[in-house]
Amino acid sequence: MQLILLAAGKGTRLPNNFRKNPKCMAKIKKKTILEHNLSFYKMFKNRIIITGYKSNKLNEFITKNKFKEIKNKEYASTNMVNSLFKSKKLINNQELVICYTDIIFDKRIYNNISNHKNKNLILLKKNWLEVWSGRMTKSEILKDAEDIKIKKNILISIGEKIKNTLPKYQYMGIIKLKFKDFIKLKNFYKKLHNKKIDFTSFLNEVLKKKIVKLNISITKKFWYEIDNAK
Repeated sequence: MQLILLAAGKGTRLPNNFRKNPKCMAKIKKKTILEHNLSFYKMFKNRIIITGYKSNKLNEFITKNKFKEIKNKEYASTNMVNSLFKSKKLINNQELVICYTDIIFDKRIYNNISNHKNKNLILLKKNWLEVWSGRMTKSEILKDAEDIKIKKNILISIGEKIKNTLPKYQYMGIIKLKFKDFIKLKNFYKKLHNKKIDFTSFLNEVLKKKIVKLNISITKKFWYEIDNAK
């Protein structure tokens, strides 16, 4: 397997004093978000990072931890999906694990991924509401969380607004794709002609059109999203 980190983001919901660095360099207990997950990253031999905002600030991390870098020069006018498909020039014909860089999580999540060989996989957090309740009110959660629909351990839809009942799970920002299906998604993205589409909306379009099938893996292991100062 090979790893792709999506690290082009600015972190617009963080206070201005965080803007000197990319969002993934925000420090939690004296360690950057990236540093918290290093033991997970190092489980992959082929490590790719897609940078954008203040990419030069990541030079030391990239060199020290033997990442291959691709710069998304369009980061300010595009989204993570655009960053993802810029990785095509460096990946090989193996499964890809795509990971957001504004999350901190238990390194043992690697086992959830490696135990599903030759399958597309999306990781879902089970006890997500316990985490979100510490930083948001119920009304804020309803606005910010995304609906998830599953049938027979296959993801049916993701990213739509919650109407009444809160879903059992939330997307963790970690997904695994077979190489051939990565190419299918890249070709589908080109046809959309929408460089600003967000990741979950893109996945939802993929599911609607039945471009690929996404199996689910559910975990209770530690996971946290860095979304704002609180």
